[in-house]
Amino acid sequence: MALQWIHFLGMSSKQPRQAASLRVGQAAEMLGISIETLRRWDTEGRISMGRSAAGQRRVAIAEVSRLLDQRRRSTPDRPIVAQSARNRFPGVVTRVEVDGVAAVVEVLAGPHRLVSLVTAEAVHELGLKLGDEVVCIVKSTSVMLDIPLARETRA
Repeated sequence: MALQWIHFLGMSSKQPRQAASLRVGQAAEMLGISIETLRRWDTEGRISMGRSAAGQRRVAIAEVSRLLDQRRRSTPDRPIVAQSARNRFPGVVTRVEVDGVAAVVEVLAGPHRLVSLVTAEAVHELGLKLGDEVVCIVKSTSVMLDIPLARETRA
């Protein structure tokens, strides 16, 4: 049934998929530049473009990701001058566990032990390791309450 729909939509199941690449306009939009700039970058060798079977220029998603990553890493972070979060806990990293895409970071902040679940990518980008000084910022939209088992029956 799926092949009938593909044929109905004018797509052949034998055509190579273009999912790993973008049209030039899409790539330019993702990069926040004009199509002309993207073509100039291709000429300069800053980005590599290919062509579809129909001769249209295509840009690999990996190329767009590479350029976005380069831009993000080369742009200096602006210092934070104000922040809405009031719950800030300076502390020291006491545990870092990275597993796949997730990571657990434990921080000892005064008498408080804070545990943060973050992405593994964040841990690598921040270069977090045991003993690092960090500031935990707690911004919560909900607080849950538990009622412990009472020693005496409530009246």
